Amino acid sequence: MTMKIVLLFFALFAAFPATAASTDGKAGARQSTPSSDKKDVLFIDLKDGRVLIKMHPELAPKHVARIKELVGQGFYNGLRWFRVIDGFMAQTGGSYGDRGGSGQTIPAEINAGPTTRGGVFMSHGKDINSADSQFFILLGDAPHIKDNFTYWGEVISGMDAVDKIAKGNSLNGSVDRPDRVIKMGLLANE
Repeated sequence: MTMKIVLLFFALFAAFPATAASTDGKAGARQSTPSSDKKDVLFIDLKDGRVLIKMHPELAPKHVARIKELVGQGFYNGLRWFRVIDGFMAQTGGSYGDRGGSGQTIPAEINAGPTTRGGVFMSHGKDINSADSQFFILLGDAPHIKDNFTYWGEVISGMDAVDKIAKGNSLNGSVDRPDRVIKMGLLANE
């Protein structure tokens, strides 16, 4: 009888999918992401760990395609997190800090993506249709940005590493000694 209980326990345990929990409470996407979905998962290597971002091409197809193209060119590798506002967001993607980008703008694809912690949005200038290569990750919920920025992804693992990005001044978020993107790529290419 005891052997049957042990076997039943192992059978039930094996029925649950194995995922590695991250320190921010979300499942480790690298281990649990089916290979067919990895084409829409980015990784960003930071000094404090790896961040995984699930992209949403169904909500922002042009932005996701452009991000993938830039990632494939190695555009983001080494770029600074030049604007980081504690409790709000961390921004990168400009080849010259807060100025410059890839040189190709993308019309806004405003959608119903959530404006919650871990959301990833494109940055733009005064013209909402001027997004280029810059993006930001929300460090906290930000309902005030709804309908103003294109949502294209969400952090699914590694938010604890994002939280450790060097913060900027309280006036405009400008960072004196910015952290950098060590490497950014598609999980499918790992």
